[in-house]
Amino acid sequence: MSTIFSDALISPAPHPEIPPEQRIFEPFIGGWDLVVSWYRPDGTVERRLDGEWHFARVLEGRAIQDVWIVPPRGQRALVSETYEYGTSLRFYEAAVQGWRSAWVGPQHGVVHVFVARRIGEEVRLETTLPDGQRMRWRFLDIATDSFTWLNERETDGEWRLTQDFAARRQRR
Repeated sequence: MSTIFSDALISPAPHPEIPPEQRIFEPFIGGWDLVVSWYRPDGTVERRLDGEWHFARVLEGRAIQDVWIVPPRGQRALVSETYEYGTSLRFYEAAVQGWRSAWVGPQHGVVHVFVARRIGEEVRLETTLPDGQRMRWRFLDIATDSFTWLNERETDGEWRLTQDFAARRQRR
Protein backbone atom coordinates (compact mmCIF):
# COMPACT_ATOMS: atom_id res chain seq x y z
CA MET A 1 0.00 0.00 0.00
CA SER A 2 2.68 2.55 0.93
CA THR A 3 4.48 2.08 -2.40
CA ILE A 4 1.25 2.68 -4.32
CA PHE A 5 0.56 5.82 -2.29
CA SER A 6 4.10 7.20 -2.55
CA ASP A 7 4.18 6.48 -6.31
CA ALA A 8 0.96 8.48 -6.71
CA LEU A 9 2.21 11.32 -4.50
CA ILE A 10 5.92 11.85 -5.27
CA SER A 11 7.02 13.44 -8.54
CA PRO A 12 10.47 13.25 -10.13
CA ALA A 13 10.51 16.81 -11.54
CA PRO A 14 8.81 20.18 -11.16
CA HIS A 15 5.71 20.71 -13.29
CA PRO A 16 6.56 22.67 -16.47
CA GLU A 17 3.85 25.25 -15.71
CA ILE A 18 5.90 26.52 -12.74
CA PRO A 19 8.26 29.18 -14.15
CA PRO A 20 11.92 28.36 -13.42
CA GLU A 21 12.40 31.63 -11.51
CA GLN A 22 9.51 30.64 -9.22
CA ARG A 23 10.90 27.24 -8.22
CA ILE A 24 12.04 28.70 -4.91
CA PHE A 25 11.76 25.47 -2.89
CA GLU A 26 13.83 23.32 -5.29
CA PRO A 27 17.10 23.80 -3.33
CA PHE A 28 15.53 22.02 -0.35
CA ILE A 29 14.53 18.79 -2.12
CA GLY A 30 16.05 15.89 -0.16
CA GLY A 31 16.79 15.07 3.46
CA TRP A 32 18.28 17.33 6.11
CA ASP A 33 19.64 16.89 9.63
CA LEU A 34 18.68 19.71 11.97
CA VAL A 35 19.74 21.40 15.15
CA VAL A 36 16.62 23.21 16.36
CA SER A 37 16.87 26.04 18.89
CA TRP A 38 14.06 27.86 20.73
CA TYR A 39 14.60 31.37 22.12
CA ARG A 40 13.23 33.23 25.13
CA PRO A 41 11.95 36.80 24.67
CA ASP A 42 15.35 38.11 25.84
CA GLY A 43 17.08 36.26 22.96
CA THR A 44 18.76 33.54 25.03
CA VAL A 45 18.44 29.90 24.04
CA GLU A 46 15.67 28.12 25.94
CA ARG A 47 16.33 24.63 24.57
CA ARG A 48 17.95 22.79 21.68
CA LEU A 49 17.04 19.48 20.01
CA ASP A 50 18.10 17.49 16.96
CA GLY A 51 15.64 16.93 14.15
CA GLU A 52 15.20 15.85 10.55
CA TRP A 53 13.44 17.50 7.61
CA HIS A 54 12.57 15.94 4.25
CA PHE A 55 11.32 17.75 1.12
CA ALA A 56 9.88 16.20 -2.05
CA ARG A 57 8.05 17.28 -5.19
CA VAL A 58 4.47 15.98 -5.10
CA LEU A 59 1.18 16.13 -7.02
CA GLU A 60 2.63 15.96 -10.56
CA GLY A 61 5.43 18.28 -9.48
CA ARG A 62 2.91 21.09 -8.86
CA ALA A 63 3.66 21.18 -5.13
CA ILE A 64 6.46 20.69 -2.60
CA GLN A 65 5.73 18.77 0.57
CA ASP A 66 7.94 18.41 3.60
CA VAL A 67 7.96 16.30 6.72
CA TRP A 68 9.50 17.90 9.81
CA ILE A 69 10.39 15.64 12.75
CA VAL A 70 11.79 16.74 16.14
CA PRO A 71 13.42 14.82 17.67
CA PRO A 72 14.42 12.61 14.71
CA ARG A 73 12.82 9.20 14.28
CA GLY A 74 15.87 7.38 15.67
CA GLN A 75 15.58 9.29 18.97
CA ARG A 76 11.79 9.49 19.47
CA ALA A 77 11.46 6.17 21.31
CA LEU A 78 14.32 7.16 23.66
CA VAL A 79 12.82 10.38 25.03
CA SER A 80 9.82 10.97 27.27
CA GLU A 81 8.64 14.09 25.42
CA THR A 82 8.61 14.60 21.66
CA TYR A 83 8.06 17.99 20.03
CA GLU A 84 6.43 17.51 16.61
CA TYR A 85 6.04 15.32 13.54
CA GLY A 86 4.37 17.57 11.00
CA THR A 87 4.13 18.52 7.35
CA SER A 88 3.82 21.49 5.02
CA LEU A 89 2.29 21.47 1.57
CA ARG A 90 3.11 24.33 -0.80
CA PHE A 91 2.02 25.08 -4.34
CA TYR A 92 2.79 27.89 -6.75
CA GLU A 93 -0.09 30.23 -7.59
CA ALA A 94 0.51 32.60 -10.50
CA ALA A 95 -2.28 34.95 -9.36
CA VAL A 96 -0.32 35.88 -6.20
CA GLN A 97 3.14 35.43 -7.78
CA GLY A 98 3.99 33.23 -4.83
CA TRP A 99 3.46 29.92 -3.13
CA ARG A 100 0.50 29.09 -0.93
CA SER A 101 1.71 27.04 2.02
CA ALA A 102 -0.03 25.24 4.87
CA TRP A 103 1.82 23.82 7.89
CA VAL A 104 0.06 21.10 9.88
CA GLY A 105 1.45 20.16 13.28
CA PRO A 106 -0.88 17.46 14.64
CA GLN A 107 0.91 16.92 17.94
CA HIS A 108 0.17 20.52 18.96
CA GLY A 109 -3.03 20.93 16.90
CA VAL A 110 -1.53 23.73 14.81
CA VAL A 111 -2.35 24.82 11.27
CA HIS A 112 -0.66 27.90 9.77
CA VAL A 113 -1.32 29.21 6.28
CA PHE A 114 1.34 31.34 4.56
CA VAL A 115 2.26 32.96 1.28
CA ALA A 116 5.90 32.42 0.31
CA ARG A 117 8.07 34.46 -2.04
CA ARG A 118 11.75 34.97 -2.81
CA ILE A 119 12.93 38.23 -1.24
CA GLY A 120 16.49 38.87 -2.38
CA GLU A 121 18.53 35.79 -1.46
CA GLU A 122 16.01 34.40 1.03
CA VAL A 123 12.72 32.53 0.81
CA ARG A 124 10.17 34.19 3.09
CA LEU A 125 6.81 32.83 4.24
CA GLU A 126 4.47 35.31 5.91
CA THR A 127 1.18 35.05 7.79
CA THR A 128 -1.01 36.74 10.36
CA LEU A 129 -1.99 34.54 13.29
CA PRO A 130 -5.57 34.39 14.65
CA ASP A 131 -4.59 36.76 17.49
CA GLY A 132 -3.46 39.37 14.91
CA GLN A 133 0.27 38.84 15.51
CA ARG A 134 2.36 38.64 12.36
CA MET A 135 4.74 35.70 11.90
CA ARG A 136 7.29 34.90 9.24
CA TRP A 137 9.50 31.96 8.39
CA ARG A 138 12.72 32.66 6.50
CA PHE A 139 15.15 30.37 4.70
CA LEU A 140 18.58 32.05 4.68
CA ASP A 141 22.17 31.23 3.72
CA ILE A 142 20.86 28.71 1.19
CA ALA A 143 23.70 26.52 -0.11
CA THR A 144 23.90 23.07 -1.70
CA ASP A 145 24.51 21.33 1.63
CA SER A 146 23.15 23.74 4.24
CA PHE A 147 20.69 26.48 5.09
CA THR A 148 19.32 28.36 8.07
CA TRP A 149 15.62 28.62 8.85
CA LEU A 150 14.18 31.25 11.20
CA ASN A 151 10.76 31.55 12.88
CA GLU A 152 10.09 35.16 13.86
CA ARG A 153 7.11 36.96 15.38
CA GLU A 154 6.41 40.64 15.35
CA THR A 155 6.11 42.12 18.84
CA ASP A 156 5.66 45.85 19.44
CA GLY A 157 6.69 46.57 15.83
CA GLU A 158 9.91 44.53 16.00
CA TRP A 159 10.68 41.07 14.67
CA ARG A 160 11.84 38.68 17.41
CA LEU A 161 13.49 35.34 16.81
CA THR A 162 11.55 32.49 18.43
CA GLN A 163 13.15 29.46 16.76
CA ASP A 164 15.88 28.57 14.29
CA PHE A 165 17.09 25.50 12.44
CA ALA A 166 20.66 24.85 11.34
CA ALA A 167 20.22 22.38 8.46
CA ARG A 168 22.84 20.09 6.91
CA ARG A 169 22.08 17.84 3.93
CA GLN A 170 21.99 14.16 4.83
CA ARG A 171 24.65 11.93 3.25
CA ARG A 172 22.61 8.70 3.06
